[in-house]
Amino acid sequence: MLKKGNFKKSRNHLEGYNQQLSHNAPTIPDKLCTKCPGCGDMLFSEDLAETLQVCPKCGHHFRLTGAQRIALVCDEGSFTQWDEGLSSVDPLQFPGYAGKLKNSKLQGLKEEVLTGEGSIGGAPCAVFAMEPKFMMGSIGSVVGEKIPRLFERATEKRLPVVGFTVSGGARMQEGMLSLSQMAKTSGAVKRHSEAGLLYVTVLTDPTTGGVTASFAMEGDILLSEPGALIGFAGQRVIEQTMRQKLPRNFQRAEFLLEHGFLDAVVHRRKMKRTLAYILRLHQQKEAE
Repeated sequence: MLKKGNFKKSRNHLEGYNQQLSHNAPTIPDKLCTKCPGCGDMLFSEDLAETLQVCPKCGHHFRLTGAQRIALVCDEGSFTQWDEGLSSVDPLQFPGYAGKLKNSKLQGLKEEVLTGEGSIGGAPCAVFAMEPKFMMGSIGSVVGEKIPRLFERATEKRLPVVGFTVSGGARMQEGMLSLSQMAKTSGAVKRHSEAGLLYVTVLTDPTTGGVTASFAMEGDILLSEPGALIGFAGQRVIEQTMRQKLPRNFQRAEFLLEHGFLDAVVHRRKMKRTLAYILRLHQQKEAE
C-alpha cells in the first residue's frame, strides 16, 4: 500500500533546484503517483486521468493546465489559438527573473494564459485559460495584452467569452507594468459588456490578488470549482489587519456562494454541460 511519506521528490523546479534524496528514501518514476492535498492519499496518475483529475475519495479538484482546461470543455477540434507568439521578457532586469522565465519555457510553457476561439456544446465562443504552472499564473505584460486582444476580437465577432482564472496575483518582477494590466483588462471587459455580450468566468484554485480585483470578478456569470480558494489578500493578512479570527472555510468557493459572491459551484464533470447550457441561453437571446 502507498503511504504518506514513503516517497520524496525534487522540488522547486522553477528555480532549477534539485534536492538530493537520502539513500533510504525510495523513488518512483515522475508522474506515476500523485498525493492528494485534500485527504493525503497517494493516487495513481492513470486513475486520476479517468476522474478528470478529481480525487475519487474526497473530491479534491487538482489544478489543470490551460491546455487541459480547454480540452475539457471545448468541442474536439474546434479550438483555434490566438496570439500564440507573445511571450514574456524581463523589462526591469529583475534579479533572477530571466532564469525563471527560461526554466518555465524549457518546460514547454510560453505564457500564463491561452486564448482563442472554439465552441462548447456547439455554441461558438472566445475562450481563455490561465496557466498555473507558469509562475502561478501571475499577471505580466503579456497576459495584459492577450486578454484585452481576446475581448476586442470577441466584440468584433459578437462572441461570448468564457474564461478560466487561476493566479497568485500581479507579477512583482514586472513592477508597475504588471499592476497596470488590471485597468487595461478591465477596460476591454467593459467594452465587451457595453456591446451586450456575455462573459462567463470560471474561478479555479487559486484565484487571488490582482486577477480577483480585475477581470476574474467582472463576469456576468461567476462559476467556480468546489473548494477553490478565491480572494484578494490572504486570510492571515486579513486576520492580522482586522484583529479578528475568520471562519475556517473563509475565501473558499462554498463560502463565497453562500454570501452571494458566486452564482454556482460546479463539479468538473458537469462544467462543459453547464457552460453549454448558459451559452445556448445567450444564443436564444441574441436571436430574439
